[in-house]
Amino acid sequence: MTLSRRHFLSAAGVGLAAPAFAESPQNVSANDRIRLALIGAGGQGSGDARNALQAGGTELVAVSDVYDGRLTRAREVWGDSLFTSRDYREVLARRDVDAVIIGTPDHWHQKIAVDAMNAGKDVYCEKPMVQRVDDGREVVDTWKRTGRIMQVGSQRVSSIVYQKAKELLAAGAIGELNYVEAWVDRGTALGAWQYSIPPDASPATVDWDRFLGRAPKVPFEPMRLFRWRNYRDYGTGVGGDLFVHLFSGLHFATNSNGPTRVYASGGLRYWKDGRDVPDVLVGLYDYPANDARPAFTLMLRVNLIDGGVVEDGGLRLIGSEGMLTIGSEVTLSRTPRQAEPGYTIDTFPKAVQEQYLKQYREKYPAKPRASTASLVAEEKFVPPKGYSDHFEHIRNFLQAVRTRTPVIEDPVFGFRAAGPALLSNISYFEQRQCLWDPENMVLKG
Repeated sequence: MTLSRRHFLSAAGVGLAAPAFAESPQNVSANDRIRLALIGAGGQGSGDARNALQAGGTELVAVSDVYDGRLTRAREVWGDSLFTSRDYREVLARRDVDAVIIGTPDHWHQKIAVDAMNAGKDVYCEKPMVQRVDDGREVVDTWKRTGRIMQVGSQRVSSIVYQKAKELLAAGAIGELNYVEAWVDRGTALGAWQYSIPPDASPATVDWDRFLGRAPKVPFEPMRLFRWRNYRDYGTGVGGDLFVHLFSGLHFATNSNGPTRVYASGGLRYWKDGRDVPDVLVGLYDYPANDARPAFTLMLRVNLIDGGVVEDGGLRLIGSEGMLTIGSEVTLSRTPRQAEPGYTIDTFPKAVQEQYLKQYREKYPAKPRASTASLVAEEKFVPPKGYSDHFEHIRNFLQAVRTRTPVIEDPVFGFRAAGPALLSNISYFEQRQCLWDPENMVLKG
């Protein structure tokens, strides 16, 4: 085996920055500072806000959340001058807010994104962009009509790891792509969304009706708020929460718009804690050919009760000449194609065997056997220590807000990633295949 490790500083051919080694915040005048608001101050939204502030030239001026404790914590972390409210509409009405980060449960994404763009705000919205397939069109149309910047928060499209994979694929490093498998496996309670519930959660500290929104009206139950990913009424299960990351990275690396056929199967195998979404899900997808590559088949897997790992995930893209494995780094593996096809002649009469071998060797002259050490070659492309694609994704959004230039993961890209993820849920719960038009983003049947 031949193994080569390359540092992305020279191999990736793209710029990079990360919290561990980023330069100090750029000099930005007061008028150029982006004034941000956070809507939904849970773990993911708060992480987005921290990255945005670390990028420099930004200021957090408002936070909205339905749980009073998170508003208190926001003021503890970011200062008493911070405007806080249970009602996100009060945040959108503020003239000192330039852009919003949406970190709410999935069932609020479409409504708040549309309201924010209509209010003249730029939007960074966590994935999946929408909870329902029917939600997507209004977000896309509002984005086009208002001309606002909107980026969906699935960070792999900003990763130098996926950029390198994209370059290798385009250069023909693995020949013709024919099959992809991708996975996210977890083996812990927190990885399976059994998040902590604050002991002061009550109807007095939580705006329960506001949390429910368009979801069915049910009595107060804090588990539904603080572990909302476990419920179809508010989240999108492993399809919208984890499959969508895999779709986003794959679509970016392969220049794909999405599959035409979706089928998913799985079940609730272990985490029987009241949730109504599966903890094991497998999906199969047919991707059509386009100008960039031939048709291929995709298999996705999520297992929230994998006893062999804490967390593991990646993509494996297999082609006619090699394989790309994408995780925290990119590994290119290639096995030289056979110089001859070989033969199976033992059942032929001896005279026929001799005749066949004579003709075979005329077409494929015998050559010295290659050593096994040269049969497989591997090349690794490793990002710098401390590199964070999450930070880079937020930074790209902020740059687009400043320059009014397009982002990669705009609402069209975001919907094309969310669409097949949401159809995976439909396929699982309705026990049927779904046909998808990835160009027009329409469920066909």
